[in-house]
Amino acid sequence: MTVEAPAQDRHAAQRGFFFALAAYSFWGVQPIFMKMLAHIPADEVVAHRIVWSVPIAGVVLLLLGRTADLKAALRSPRTLIMAAVTAALITVNWGIYVWAIAADRAVETALGYYINPLVSVVMGAVLLGEKLSRAQLVAVGLAVLAVAILTVQAGGLPWVSLALALTFAVYGYLRKTLPIGPSQGFFLEVLILCLPALGFILWLQMHGEGHFLPSQPGDIALLLICGPITATPLLLYAFGAKLLRFSTIGIMQYIGPSIVLLIAVFVFGEPFGGVQAVAFGLIWAALAIYSWSMFFGRQDKGQG
Repeated sequence: MTVEAPAQDRHAAQRGFFFALAAYSFWGVQPIFMKMLAHIPADEVVAHRIVWSVPIAGVVLLLLGRTADLKAALRSPRTLIMAAVTAALITVNWGIYVWAIAADRAVETALGYYINPLVSVVMGAVLLGEKLSRAQLVAVGLAVLAVAILTVQAGGLPWVSLALALTFAVYGYLRKTLPIGPSQGFFLEVLILCLPALGFILWLQMHGEGHFLPSQPGDIALLLICGPITATPLLLYAFGAKLLRFSTIGIMQYIGPSIVLLIAVFVFGEPFGGVQAVAFGLIWAALAIYSWSMFFGRQDKGQG
């Protein structure tokens, strides 16, 4: 038994690693697909992401046999209100992201998702009273310096990066308070959003402003694919996160924005000059210090 248990743990960790790797890689290359939708307004794209995610998430719940949790959540007004708030946050996050990719600001989206874990650290300190280590304070300070450099260079705050980081950090913080699993929670969120999103799509079609028309088969296909493009990485991540240590997930989350940055610069041809290089260098240094402190703190805790 003592030999089998570690082997099972290793097998679970390996499966979790490949689930998480697939999810972050999927998120990393997602801008290529979103660029194909650049001619469609961001709000319409987000509406289709919501609507076509519902059947996929529903089928997954049925296959996993997790519908009982969902039924309980639907009978709880408190859970529904909390899910509505998280659903609103992720909708705003998606909207900014889709718009930024179409507006040739993918580099800023990469920066936003690099900053996100550091924003979460600050939120933990402010909202939960968690004490920051010296290394974490240094990491946050470097991130603030990077944002300041970009602000001076651009003549204004890098609002796309900050908005993406803040909305996703707040979403993650509130999402943990939902008393249901990640796959059930995702289905509940898109279910809550489905009727308004569907109504918006129908309104666009009735006024001749929608892109889901028989005369546009290419757009129809792209908008239908929004469902699996949205749901697949979220579900892969949910499965991976359950099988991996938090510290492992914490390190792997940098895969996505790294791929986005490479695509933005070498595929989309977005500018990446000396100032951006300095700012990203500071962010990478901050993330290295943060990651080191996370592992070092974990080791200290285990030795104690």
